[in-house]
Amino acid sequence: MSSNTSTKNEGIFSMLKLGLILAVYAVASCTVLALVNNFTAPVIEQNNIRKANEAMRAVFADADDFEQVKDDSLPIDSLYFAKKGGNVIGAVAKVSGPTYDHATIMFGVSTDGIVTGMRFLENTDSPGFGIKASDPSFKLANGKTFYEQFEGKKVADGFKAGQTFDAITGATITSNGVAGLLQTGCDVIDKYLKEAGK
Repeated sequence: MSSNTSTKNEGIFSMLKLGLILAVYAVASCTVLALVNNFTAPVIEQNNIRKANEAMRAVFADADDFEQVKDDSLPIDSLYFAKKGGNVIGAVAKVSGPTYDHATIMFGVSTDGIVTGMRFLENTDSPGFGIKASDPSFKLANGKTFYEQFEGKKVADGFKAGQTFDAITGATITSNGVAGLLQTGCDVIDKYLKEAGK
């Protein structure tokens, strides 16, 4: 009887010891992850800001400064007034949404309603088809990449795949999705430029 009790106590002690060891490892792991996050979060944030600034300069090369529009009711990711010499010369929109899967684009529009450039910040569409939209090595029949073709387009003409811009063969859903993102961003840009008196 006493040997059974002793064995039972040893089993309980072993389980408690194992539980304590696992708890110590869990606390240590959480502490290390928290420390790593504290060191890397600012670096990641700065890297994201740098990438956004590079993308804004790529899509609106004439601007020398960008001022973020602070409005919690924005229906897009973010909006920036593009400025030159302190004057608003257009805007840059960052828009995310569904394509075949999902994409995030950034593009600029001048005050006279011309697209100044467009870039993908993210594209998770299918390899071989929809991913071509963001591939810098994929060229359309006109010799441009899918995203380069939008530069110089009039916003007033709208964005209709196969009509106002070249769609990617076999990736109609992606092409239409990008058109929708562009239109959404253009509607927001138009509203805010009008409110700014531009």
